[in-house]
Amino acid sequence: MTDTALQIDKGIVLATRAVEIMRQRQVVFHRSMVIDRACSQALALANRRLYRRLIDQTTETHRQRLNELLDIKPGTGLTWLVWLRQSPLKPNSRYMLEHIDRLRSFQELELPEGIGRDIHQNRLLKIAREGAQMTPQDLRRFEADRRHATLVAVVLEASATVTDEIIDLHDRIMTKLFATARNKHHQQFQSEGKAINEKVRLYSAIGRALLQAKEAGTDAFDAIEQVIPWDDFIKSVNDASQLARPGSFDHLHLVYGQLPTLRRYTPQFLNILTFEAARAAQPVLDAVNTLRAMNADNSRTVPASAPTAFVKPRWQPLVFNDGVIDRRYYEICTLSELKNSLRSGDIWVKGSRQFRNFDDYLISKTAFAELSRDKELPVAVRIDGEHYLSERLAELDKQLVLVSQLAQNNELPDAVVNESGLKLTPHNGS
Repeated sequence: MTDTALQIDKGIVLATRAVEIMRQRQVVFHRSMVIDRACSQALALANRRLYRRLIDQTTETHRQRLNELLDIKPGTGLTWLVWLRQSPLKPNSRYMLEHIDRLRSFQELELPEGIGRDIHQNRLLKIAREGAQMTPQDLRRFEADRRHATLVAVVLEASATVTDEIIDLHDRIMTKLFATARNKHHQQFQSEGKAINEKVRLYSAIGRALLQAKEAGTDAFDAIEQVIPWDDFIKSVNDASQLARPGSFDHLHLVYGQLPTLRRYTPQFLNILTFEAARAAQPVLDAVNTLRAMNADNSRTVPASAPTAFVKPRWQPLVFNDGVIDRRYYEICTLSELKNSLRSGDIWVKGSRQFRNFDDYLISKTAFAELSRDKELPVAVRIDGEHYLSERLAELDKQLVLVSQLAQNNELPDAVVNESGLKLTPHNGS
């Protein structure tokens, strides 16, 4: 039962497994207290194996760093573990930087790559939740193996949570940034509506005067001055230029006003996370790497070789300014497309739970090859095509024999449905 206990610790499941084992081995059922004791022993043995698996790859340095998580963080009155598990309060650059510091602290533990991957996620999550509910004093009283294993599970779970929260913070900040620009665009248009209407009425009158002048063959400038003095006309043209909006009448041109907020955290945000991309989002990832290089070099000019295939038509008038890439809009466009790609799953983040690679949900290639070789794939169908087809043909043969017998006895119904749901209908009584 220990193999079952390595996957799940529910008593009813273990007891059911114990009954199955006794039936398979034709053993007389024991009393319930014997089964209960066997389940408890299997669970205790499974827990010890899980603790050992979690700490087998760790060194003495790792264990020392894990013990330090139970110490008080200077200036806070909280242990490092409690501080690391705090959630951000608001979607702004201040809390984003604090959360990036938390993730950096997790990364500085430098736990071995792939630790905990060979443990069933249900058990790993259960250990992490139990550890998170305990006080530092309770954890200190654990035996060394259990304490270190519990801390490893808590760190793995909390690190994934912090990573997801950082990405969610970026998503919310970007959403708020665009919402602010959109609201500002609407407010400006509403506040200037009266002035815009006056200009429209004025130029409508000027237009009619010009049309009449053309029909009468009179001077066009005199026609304009009959509507408005020339000096006032020049002033109205300048005022109209101030009121004019981009041809697309879009709010994106106002987004750059929020760039200082992004610049406070985006260099660290891009450096602390490890992004990977599917082929469809590779240009976005290349642009992210370009921003990383520019931040490292403190460069204000986007190189001519920077990837731009991901720039949507809506962004192109802003990103490309007289053949030169505008640094501000290029950065905002890249961060916006990164947000969209994370949502769609085309870009994933190492160490994340919500934004992980889809392949991580599947059987590893090595395990799949081994199971295929041993013909032990956990699927409910035959993986051998020839065997599957031969079984189906044999089943159809049986059905045809049955139909033939019914036909000979004049007992053929209107239709026959076999076990696979295949409906056989007689044709012309045959």
